[in-house]
Amino acid sequence: MILKHSLAVRPGVVLLMALMAATRFGHFGSAVDLPDASLAVFFGAGLWLGGRYLLAALVAEAVMIDYFAISQFAVSDFCISPAYGFLLVGYAVMWLAGGYCRRLPLLSAANGLKQLLVLATATSLAFLISNGSFFWLAEQVSNKSWAHYADNLATYFPAYFSVTVLYGIAITVVRELAKALWTQAGKAVRHSL
Repeated sequence: MILKHSLAVRPGVVLLMALMAATRFGHFGSAVDLPDASLAVFFGAGLWLGGRYLLAALVAEAVMIDYFAISQFAVSDFCISPAYGFLLVGYAVMWLAGGYCRRLPLLSAANGLKQLLVLATATSLAFLISNGSFFWLAEQVSNKSWAHYADNLATYFPAYFSVTVLYGIAITVVRELAKALWTQAGKAVRHSL
């Protein structure tokens, strides 16, 4: 019974997986692509649904999208390096942060601020893990000095941070609206009985 429940397809799962599939092809977006929402999707998965199976499914989806993007759609494989495995750590950070925020109801400004701070902290940590591991481990980076790393942070962190936090806020709002609608629908059904 527990296994059936944990593997049930839920609208939130479908929405999060579709969001990742629609946005993963470009890091910062372009005239034809939305910015990558992958980190926020992992945050949303922890926030909305939890479950290790969902975390594993989203990791598998991310890897499959990367594989197909590179092998079938001629997307550059520049970011594939020994550091690629560290993305899993960054995703887990976001998922755990979402799980923590799930316990904070947004009924107060204080909890809303806590969720925002957790999202911002997790996003920063995920960036340091993924970007730092790539910078220090990938052969693609030839100048591995602290000055060059500081330039790299200044170049990539603002867009990475703002995109992830904005998607995270949007996912949080959608979750709260869905909860409110579900609660109202439940009340209407109980009232009609």
